[in-house]
Parts: sequence; structure tokens; C-alpha cells
Amino acid sequence: MRPVSPELISPRSPRVAVARRLGKRNFRGKERLFLAEGPQAVREAAGYGDTLVELFATVEAAERYADIVGAAREVGARVHLAADAVIEDISTTVTPQGLVGVCRFLDTPFDEILAARPKLVAVLAHVRDPGNAGTVLRCADAAGAEAVVLTDASVDLYNPKAVRASVGSLFHLPVAVGVPVERAVAGLREAGVRVLAADGAGEDDLDTELDAGTMGGPTAWVFGNEAWGLPEETRALTDAVLRVPIHGKAESLNLATAAAVCLYASARAQRAAGGCRSVTES
Repeated sequence: MRPVSPELISPRSPRVAVARRLGKRNFRGKERLFLAEGPQAVREAAGYGDTLVELFATVEAAERYADIVGAAREVGARVHLAADAVIEDISTTVTPQGLVGVCRFLDTPFDEILAARPKLVAVLAHVRDPGNAGTVLRCADAAGAEAVVLTDASVDLYNPKAVRASVGSLFHLPVAVGVPVERAVAGLREAGVRVLAADGAGEDDLDTELDAGTMGGPTAWVFGNEAWGLPEETRALTDAVLRVPIHGKAESLNLATAAAVCLYASARAQRAAGGCRSVTES
């Protein structure tokens, strides 16, 4: 059997140039396409309807991840065997894993999220770091949240770093983007969701709220900027401002860690006796 050779061998190929430009936000927005890199992200994209439209793979990666390449073909994605230099040119990582997918935008209209009557939501307000945004999305997915909302002051959901940090969770739950924070809070309230701000300036802490037994209902957590938290005007919109208690000597928690603590606290309260999830799932 003759060895398989890549069909795309030059980074100068027009097809490669189009994919490479998806590393830039303005081009992503114009084309409504983004990059998903690595086997985990591509596998999840291939399992999410017709999201995956194109796949670039080295010969080695195509052999190693034959199941992923097969899944990509099954959903109608164009598959290109590419030289290592081509993958390195498209990829935004230092050490590419041999698979780069081109995917359609998959954000969900905010009104659709509200119509689904979500019980646990993460709202990212003023979050600027793409790695943090992706990690919070992953935490929300793990905690069983039904949706994530990124306000218009937050980072681009399809930034390659955010996509990588989500580790495939981007394809697991509805995400609304570009929602003004005032609209996000008002809409969630209208949908029967209690809106809590996670901020070190909170008068009460998470333990107090849990002890009071008031976290069993539908809840949205608003998380702010990594450096300066939430501005006063945003905190004033919410039903309560809670801080994560620090029982040891650590100065603080980073955004993603605090988000994980808050989301899991809500998920646990909702699954306890009398919580809305217990009622729904019984």
C-alpha cells in the first residue's frame, strides 16, 4: 500500500489562507466561522449538528484519530489532509495537535434561553480574558448550568483561547453573546430567575446564603472583570451581592475558581430537598 500524502502542502494555499484569517475577530464575525483545535474540540464539534464545516488534519493525526475524521465526514464536513507546515500556519497554539476544524457560529439568541426557563445560568459581565471565559463556560457545563450569557462588554466567545479553554463545553450548552448587562438581568428576572452577583464587595457571603436555605430556586450568577470585579452600577442591578468566604490565608480566588464554587453551590442547593431540580426530576 502506498503511503498517504497530504493534499495541502503549502501555507500559501487560498483555502489555508481563509482558515488562518479566522484567528482574527473581525474576520470571524464577518464569516460567522471560528476555529476548533485539537481532538477534543473537533470531536465535540462533529457531534453538534452541522456545526463542523471543514477539517484540516495531518496524515498522522488522521490515522490516530480516524474515528474523529470519520465523524467529520459523516456530518458533511470537507476533510483536507494537510502538511505539518499547513497545520502550524492555521493553528493558534505553540504545539498543534494535528487537527483544526472550521465551525459555524453556534450562539443562541438570548430570548430562546429565557423561553427555556433555565434554572442555573452563568453571566459573564466585563470578563476580558479569553482563557477565563472559556474556563467559566467549562465550569458552568460541569455544574449542570443550562446556559451561559456573555455581555456586550465581555471577550469574544470564539477567540481561539476561549474555545480551547472550554475544552469542548462550548458545544454542550446554549450561550448567548453581546447581551447588555441590564437586559441580561432584567430578562432573567422576568423569567423567574434570581440574579446574584459574585463579588468581594458583598455584604453577605456564600455560606450565609446556603445556611439560610434560599438558593434552591432558579439562579443566575453574574461574574465580573478579573482585575476589578463588578462595577457598582452592575451590582445594584442584582438581587444580592455575595462574596466567596476565604477561610484560610489566601488573599482571594481567581475568577474561574470563584465561579466554580458559586455554580456548584447553587447546583447542590437545587438538588437538595425542596430545591427546584428535585421537584423537576422527581
